[in-house]
Amino acid sequence: MLGRDAARAAEQVGHELVLVGHEDLDVRDADAVEALIAGEQPQAVINCAAWTNVDGAEDDLRGAMAVNATGARNLAVATERLPATVVYPSTDYVFDGDTDAPYVESDEPRPLSVYGQSKLAGEMETAKHNPRHFIARSSWLFGVGGRNFVETMLTFAGDHEEVVVIRDQVGCPTYTGHLAPAIVRLLEWDTWGIHHMAGAGACSWYDFALEIFEQAGMDFDELRAGGKPLVGGVRASLAAGQSAADGRQSHSRTRKDYPMHHRVGILPSFSHSRRILADSRRGNNARERRYEPPVGAAPEAI
Repeated sequence: MLGRDAARAAEQVGHELVLVGHEDLDVRDADAVEALIAGEQPQAVINCAAWTNVDGAEDDLRGAMAVNATGARNLAVATERLPATVVYPSTDYVFDGDTDAPYVESDEPRPLSVYGQSKLAGEMETAKHNPRHFIARSSWLFGVGGRNFVETMLTFAGDHEEVVVIRDQVGCPTYTGHLAPAIVRLLEWDTWGIHHMAGAGACSWYDFALEIFEQAGMDFDELRAGGKPLVGGVRASLAAGQSAADGRQSHSRTRKDYPMHHRVGILPSFSHSRRILADSRRGNNARERRYEPPVGAAPEAI
């Protein structure tokens, strides 16, 4: 999802691309990574390789770390030798959510989930091994071509008379079609380090679902709020394109290139999801479906 949009965004501004999928390169293999980078001699690498099975990470710390941390280190080491810039997309789940204010780049990470731990380890490996790095933290990704909350909500609504969505977690939904160009524009700068690049506008899962159903022209009676005690989730949002409540400021706010409001990205993401909704509404027999995101997880993690 993000990788495809990043490729499109880079191509649109004239970058010459070398697209590498997981079937072409195992980022856990240091020798293979070194050979590819040395052979292609890129000026920049956007590392979209990631372990995204959040629940699975809880049962396989070694597997998540191998991709998100060791893979990040291998790419950072290989690109530093050229030297070339490396971009590491990361997540708000490096934080524990124990604050009412949006997080800024200088806030201390404290991940609660294995997935968050593996992404923080990847950030650290990237920064340690290549000074020409960008760490782009984002949150609650949705878009075309991957599992995400928009598609999940439309499917649930088509299959069930009522959808229950929790409202005790808050974040910044981010459309990958907006995030990708912002990441590509990072390559024009030399402001190395961490950038918070989440979509403008924070909301709960419930409020996000309301907006999705409204733009889909669906009946609001199909949705009601639910909740459970928050364990390992994230309440707070990233400060990206907005000031933190206590007056602190994300340095990304000084740029005009941070992702736009999530409301603007919902309709473009419908291209595939509308078909899902139309198909799933046939034979609607179930009465209720409850959506509760995995512990410490976004619907589509980076």
